Amino acid sequence: MANLLSNFRNTVVVSTVLAIILLWAFVGQSNVAGNGHEISHVVFRWLHVFFGILWIGLLYYFNFVQIRVMPKIPVEQKPGVTGHIAPEALFWFRWAALLTVITGLLVAAIRGYLVSALTLGADSGFADPGTTFIGIGMWLGLIMAFNVWFVIWPNQQKALNIANAYPDLSAEAKAAAGRTAMLFSRTNMLLSIPMLVAMVGRQTMWG
Repeated sequence: MANLLSNFRNTVVVSTVLAIILLWAFVGQSNVAGNGHEISHVVFRWLHVFFGILWIGLLYYFNFVQIRVMPKIPVEQKPGVTGHIAPEALFWFRWAALLTVITGLLVAAIRGYLVSALTLGADSGFADPGTTFIGIGMWLGLIMAFNVWFVIWPNQQKALNIANAYPDLSAEAKAAAGRTAMLFSRTNMLLSIPMLVAMVGRQTMWG
């Protein structure tokens, strides 16, 4: 067991296999048994939640831990974070954001409320407040994902010189890029709590 848990990839693979076995064992006794459409909904919703946890978990790591603690770290120790931990975290961060959006849109399409949610219920005359509610959450998530890919990530590449893409950038330019990335990361944190309320509340309050 120690050998398994010492290997990250093997741990993830075994965990995924166990999840598939669990799903397979019980899906036949559920309301979706024999319904391929509903089973695909279950799978994509599970993936949506998984990638969402990974994305928002890393967003909270950056804001609750890294951004707050970095000023307290001795200068000689900071390269360990900026050169190794942050680039790795940013890799999972940005791809988790993209996959959260893709799987979320697929769930909405499978359930038949994609257009209604993206129009905030305007297509049905705002007759269903639940659709408007989750639509707000979806738009907040889309804005956050946009910030990740088109603001936070490009500026972090400059600030940390990831993959040596900006070796000649001045210290002032790096500092400015780092501040921009921090502000938009903090913006995403600000949006994340109402986004989560809208995502979870739709199922809770309207079924």
